[in-house]
Amino acid sequence: MDFHVMTLFPEMVSQGLSTSILGRAMSKNLISLECINIRDYSADQKHHKVDDYTYGGGAGMLMQAQPVYDCYKSLESRIDSSHTKRVIYVTPQGKVFNQQLAAEFAQADDLIFLCGHYEGIDERVLEEIVTDYVSIGDYVLTGGELPAMVMIDTISRLVPGVLNNDISAETESFTDGLLEYPQYSRPEEWMGKKVPPILLSGDHKKVDEWRLQMSLERTKERRPELYEAWMAAHPPKPPKKRRRRRKSSAGENEIITENSTAQENSNNTENTDNS
Repeated sequence: MDFHVMTLFPEMVSQGLSTSILGRAMSKNLISLECINIRDYSADQKHHKVDDYTYGGGAGMLMQAQPVYDCYKSLESRIDSSHTKRVIYVTPQGKVFNQQLAAEFAQADDLIFLCGHYEGIDERVLEEIVTDYVSIGDYVLTGGELPAMVMIDTISRLVPGVLNNDISAETESFTDGLLEYPQYSRPEEWMGKKVPPILLSGDHKKVDEWRLQMSLERTKERRPELYEAWMAAHPPKPPKKRRRRRKSSAGENEIITENSTAQENSNNTENTDNS
């Protein structure tokens, strides 16, 4: 997967993403990162100015349309025409980024992030080139660089081979709609706190059941809206039906199918009558 970031501060992005897991993934050519300085496409050859005052008045400066557009067209010309691409404008006005959106973006060949600054970017160029408006939360930052880095990190983890153990990406928080269960490492006891015995049992089925239960409890406590959504998508299974035989009036056996709850009520009634 190829990431492209259109920004006024390319070094901020490239340096922040060049180490750890992403740095290793780049060295293996699993992902690539290109940071393009929008100032290089300014018509102002002396000062490389890319902003101006807003029409209608108001505080702050606005990034102009032409430098952004020229930067994008230059980048687009270098991308294989057969590649699927999306242009993401990082803005607090966009859809809130989550794990499901990350998985959707991970299906593209090229992702282009447009980072605004000052009071934003001229609306006309956004209408011309942007495919997705995305936010990382309901708050305002100085620019779009940090949110772009957050999204690139999250999406990269879903690219095959980036994580040494691809199962890690499948079990992390939000992948199945729940928060991740608690995890423990050595030693077995630390500061008087012991590792839950079930994790030392070697019974993988019981461990999986415990982890699901812990995920449910943690999600219910910390993110009740996620818990409610998960419960709505995974309603409790109906009670199992039991089959029993009884004699008909003609003396023949009949098979009766009942819910387990109904069976218990029936038994209770019979016991009362017999008394």
